[in-house]
Amino acid sequence: MQGDTPFLILLGGAVVPTPRLIAQIAGHRVIAADGGIRHATPLGVRPELWVGDFDSSDDALARDWAKIPRQSHPQDKDMTDGELAIEAALARGADAFVIAGALGGARSDHAVHNLLHGISLHAGGLPVMMTSGTEEAWPLMTGEQTVMLPAGTLFSVLAFSDLAALTLRGVDWPLTDRDVTMGQSLTLSNRVAAGNDAGVGVTLRSGTAVLLARPGAEGDDAGA
Repeated sequence: MQGDTPFLILLGGAVVPTPRLIAQIAGHRVIAADGGIRHATPLGVRPELWVGDFDSSDDALARDWAKIPRQSHPQDKDMTDGELAIEAALARGADAFVIAGALGGARSDHAVHNLLHGISLHAGGLPVMMTSGTEEAWPLMTGEQTVMLPAGTLFSVLAFSDLAALTLRGVDWPLTDRDVTMGQSLTLSNRVAAGNDAGVGVTLRSGTAVLLARPGAEGDDAGA
């Protein structure tokens, strides 16, 4: 997943610098949102811009990244630091995103918002992947899509609306033109089929969902 001008956005959630993530962000321009800049060194990247109200950035970070241009905003604002970072990337021509530090963490409201924001960007035609390094979220919209995941990867499709005619190919428990009600557990805990190096094929006639995956993770609780 990479456009001509892909951006990596660094948010404040947890990030594990796995080899897969390092490969996924190769060639990406980088913007950090507030405390998310702490992930820059472990990921081996240098942001071109540091955005936020800086309430999550301590003096040590300020010293370490003193030469990075800043875009400062007041704490009393109507956008998150992550949204501001993405807005800045779009102004620089971003046409694809990896959003690191978007999942998990102490603030469930922020994590859910990040998923919804990623869905919104994807609906606007921008490829988006949200990640913690150990977990990835890929928005799914209508039409056909391939999500590249290693064989054996556990994943779930989380419906954010009723889904019509969902098809999943290349998995242990395939679906063909299945309607899925929002909140139904049918699409939880599937797995990429052994020997499949072509990715998970997804077709959706209508609806909005996220494919949430743990690349390389295997377990006994898989099964749609």
